[in-house]
Amino acid sequence: MAHQKHAKLKMPNEGKYGRNELGIMGAPCGDIKNISAKILETLSSKWNISYIDAAHNAPEEEGWSALHHGASSEFVDKIAFKRVDVLDAEPDFRNTDLTLINGNHHQAKTQIAYVHPKKDLEKKQDKLTNVAMVILDDSIEAVPNFLIAHINNADVPVYKASEIDKITQFIEGWLRNKIPKLFGLVLAGGKSTRMSKDKALLNYHGKPQQEHAYELLSGVCDQVFVSSRDEEQSDEVFQDSITDKFIGLGPYGGILSAFMEEPNVAWLVIAVDLPFLDQATINSLVEHRNSSKLATCFIDPNNEFPEPLISIWEPKAYPRMLDFLSKGYSCPRKVLINSDVEVLNERNVQALTNVNTPEELDEALEIING
Repeated sequence: MAHQKHAKLKMPNEGKYGRNELGIMGAPCGDIKNISAKILETLSSKWNISYIDAAHNAPEEEGWSALHHGASSEFVDKIAFKRVDVLDAEPDFRNTDLTLINGNHHQAKTQIAYVHPKKDLEKKQDKLTNVAMVILDDSIEAVPNFLIAHINNADVPVYKASEIDKITQFIEGWLRNKIPKLFGLVLAGGKSTRMSKDKALLNYHGKPQQEHAYELLSGVCDQVFVSSRDEEQSDEVFQDSITDKFIGLGPYGGILSAFMEEPNVAWLVIAVDLPFLDQATINSLVEHRNSSKLATCFIDPNNEFPEPLISIWEPKAYPRMLDFLSKGYSCPRKVLINSDVEVLNERNVQALTNVNTPEELDEALEIING
């Protein structure tokens, strides 16, 4: 067997600056700032947007800041040094829904080609690697031939610079199409020490609980997996499983292992010890999912803290959880408490109830069986 130097990990689908990058290039930088400001003012109430640019030292741009127009963070290459301005204390472009970039100075994964009489975009067409939209200055009537040939007649929308409503509507639709798919994860890898028997195999609803939980998620998720602590347990799982790669971290390791398997989706995570959890509660969580947040979760009615094990964790949670782990924390609830999350109040409080001991098991069976 050939020697493998590095582990084969699935890479996050993102650019240099963020998961969803749009670089506006081709027009004078002042025009790019102006149209970026309008985009920010329209979309920043719904989406978390960053802005990236370079210093221009132009008198008319003195004092201009994307933060004034709704950006959550702004990176400016000052040429001699770098500067990041943010609205909070922890700048991280991986947390943004959209990174809007001045493509004249920085390469973006996806581009908006801005055709302007004062700039020769044709000289920069090697940077047009993935054009999502074309903007024409109002003085220009048609897309130039070099650009038509470059995008190979793809179905790329073309708008005049003054059609800001159409431009922002397209970007919002583009972002909505980028919302990650939803995968399901049944956390069944615990040792069930207090129960003295495997909680994943308990029969509340005419079948092993891990199968019941799997079926709850199957109706709302593109794919569902069962989290296993090791290969031995994985062999006993009736469906696709993800074996813990982060050993000894409990549910935290299960969630991280799922993200290692597939970092480009959101994970709807439920613990296997929730016999009262029903489809209506799962549907409510999915219906109120806020993909712009790090996670969507319920409040635990017993302590008024977010409940991490009936939650939707977005891809941006992966680096956040790794960051917490690097600081010695392995509590998913602590991540939720200290992050920007969507919190829901569940009317059916019983649905959030864990069953961990033989006494609680007897009570639960009595309630379920009437």
